[in-house]
Amino acid sequence: MHFADANGGSLRYELSGEGPCLLVLLHEMGGCLESWDEVLPIVGEQFRVLRFDARGAGLSEKRRSGFGINDLGNDLVGLLEALHITQPVALAGCAVGAATALHFAAHAPQRVLGVVAMAPATGLVPEKKAGILELAMQFEIQGVRERILQRFDHSYPPHYFADPRIRARVRGRLLGNDPFSYAATYRMLCTLDMEADFTKIRCPVLVIAGQHDTTRPPEVLQQVAKAISDARFGVIDSGHAMPILSPALVAREILEFFNGDAFRLPGA
Repeated sequence: MHFADANGGSLRYELSGEGPCLLVLLHEMGGCLESWDEVLPIVGEQFRVLRFDARGAGLSEKRRSGFGINDLGNDLVGLLEALHITQPVALAGCAVGAATALHFAAHAPQRVLGVVAMAPATGLVPEKKAGILELAMQFEIQGVRERILQRFDHSYPPHYFADPRIRARVRGRLLGNDPFSYAATYRMLCTLDMEADFTKIRCPVLVIAGQHDTTRPPEVLQQVAKAISDARFGVIDSGHAMPILSPALVAREILEFFNGDAFRLPGA
C-alpha cells in the first residue's frame, strides 16, 4: 500500500505489472483501486499499471469541500508528477473515472496516448438534477447504506460473479464509502458538462457501453462517441460497473484497442 501527496491531498495508489507503456486505471464513483482487481492480472502482462483511489474514495484523503472535474484531472496530474512519470500514458476509466480520463486527454493532450472510456459520466439532463441534489443531501444525513442496499442487486446481479466472495467484497467496499465524499461526487455530476472537452480531444478514444446498463445506455453513449473526433464505439455484454461485472471482457477491449492499428506503443 502506497500513498502520495498530489494536488493538495493524499492519494492511495499501486504500481504493478510489466511493460514499457504505463496504463492508468480510473475507477467508478463509489469504487476504489480494487475495482480493477480482476482486470489487472490480464492487462498487467503487457502494461505497467497505475491504479489509485480518487479523492474521497477508498483510503485516499477525505475532504469536506466540493470539487469538480478539473480537480479530478489535476489530482491525476499531481499523482503522475509525484511519481516522476513524464512519458505519455494510456488511460482506461469507468463512469466518473472515464470522465476524468476524457477531461485529462482534452487538457493535457501531450501526456495521453489514448483513452478507453466505459460508460463515461459526461453530464446530467436538467430534469434529473433536483433529484440528484436531494439524494446527495440524504447521504449526508443518513449515510449511504440505504441507497447502496436498495440498488445493489440491480447494479451487481449475482449471475455476473462466478465467486460470490467477490460480490460480497464489492458490497462491503460500497458500504464503506464516506457519505460526504459520495454526496460531493453527486453534486459534481450536477455541474458537469463535457461538451467543450469533447472538441479538444485529439487522441484515439474507445467509448464502451454495457448492453444492460440502464444508467448510461448504449444509445446515450453512442452520441458521446460521435462528439469526439477520433472515437470508436462498442457495446459489450455487461452492466454499468464493467470492470467489476465483466473484467475479462474489459481487459480484452483494453488490450485490443491499444494493440490496434491506431497505436505505436513504446516497445511495440
